[in-house]
Amino acid sequence: MNEILSQPANIDDVAGGQGLCEASAGRLSRLALELDYSGIIKLASYVQRQIDDGRPICDLIIGDFDPARFPLPGVLRQAIYQAYADNQHDYPPLEGVLPLREAIAGLTKRCFQVDYDPDSEIIISGGARPLLYLALLAVADPGDTVIYPAPSWNNMYYATLCGARGVAVETTAENQFLPTAQDFAPHIQDARAIALCSPQNPVGTMFSRQALEEICDLVVAENRRRRGRQKPLYMVFDQVYWMLTYQALPHYQPAQLRPELKEYTIVVDGGSKAFAATGLRVGWGMGPADVIDKMKLMIEHIGAIAPKAEQLAMAALLHNHALLQDHLATFKTRIFNSLQLLHGGMQRMKEEGLPVDAMAPMGGIYLSMQFNLAGRVTPAGQVLRTPEDVSRYLIDHAGLAVVPFSYFGMTRAEWWFRAAVCAVLPEQIENALPRVRDAIIALRNAQYLRE
Repeated sequence: MNEILSQPANIDDVAGGQGLCEASAGRLSRLALELDYSGIIKLASYVQRQIDDGRPICDLIIGDFDPARFPLPGVLRQAIYQAYADNQHDYPPLEGVLPLREAIAGLTKRCFQVDYDPDSEIIISGGARPLLYLALLAVADPGDTVIYPAPSWNNMYYATLCGARGVAVETTAENQFLPTAQDFAPHIQDARAIALCSPQNPVGTMFSRQALEEICDLVVAENRRRRGRQKPLYMVFDQVYWMLTYQALPHYQPAQLRPELKEYTIVVDGGSKAFAATGLRVGWGMGPADVIDKMKLMIEHIGAIAPKAEQLAMAALLHNHALLQDHLATFKTRIFNSLQLLHGGMQRMKEEGLPVDAMAPMGGIYLSMQFNLAGRVTPAGQVLRTPEDVSRYLIDHAGLAVVPFSYFGMTRAEWWFRAAVCAVLPEQIENALPRVRDAIIALRNAQYLRE
């Protein structure tokens, strides 16, 4: 394993570092100075340098797919070709092409028994990310409170971009790092929006019906209390992984469980994950007509528009329910097998007495892994004091790259990490697990140290 033991450069240097921010302090806006590259991007850049140097890294950082292993569904690929052959490369309507909006309305009605008007309550965008941001921008004024769970993906940045006051509600492993109504209750009275995601990024777990119903009831009660006296409380519900659920676990939408919430919920979805189509940039949102209308105006002004040909192709796939189900059956099996492979390896190490754990995968493309190595000492004499230290140690000594939960806004990260399995082969996972075991055993001052 000597080929992966070299001392790395500072990860912060990858994206410019603190020095650049200090030099720009007199030249940039306050918002520009408040934002930074995410820790994930910095970590991924560092890992890529190790891969470029020829080191064997099982890279589980970015939630993307290996296109060679996960090509686009055939019907989607062929429909894109046909759309371009038909010269469908001009501007689409700001709200998105009607066939796709109709397909989304039909899919939502079929799967969740919720009706959305494709003319006024559905919008298409260049991926799901702009919609998550624009939903908050449409309902939250600067200084308003936006609450979200920690860990969660990008909510802290979207709140900052809106000028809102982001409140991260810390979750626990006992609740599978999912927020509960009780977690939100102390913060809800003055909040303008709650941001939720299920299946959850970064955790890979998902709300049960009861847990989501309890949050929905909290929001319903709060809006009844506010009626006529205070601006309403909205839910921004990210379900971009909902088609990737495992072992027959059901996914629920807020308006499905509590129809009264339809006028207060913006649902964000897209084709990037379930179809390995991250580069196509086709996302969609559903919500109250007045909110969707203002989000459409924002898309006009910033140009966050999905390409027309890709929109038409996505419509062709979503309209064909049989082909959609055939694709998902195979696609989900392959992802779940990789998640299970990684989970099983971690559980075997746990049974040996090593201080590791992993949550059983429920949905999405992520596995939550725990490496409780606080205070352990590396062969080079470094004390592992933070999850970031552990992440670096696993990269350099085990060739395993995972993301600390602290990068997802969690202060009490409890030594948990996110692993994304879609850009690696199963054999890369199998080869990495013994390296991880050896790297943990090599740490000093541990009960399981080999004599």
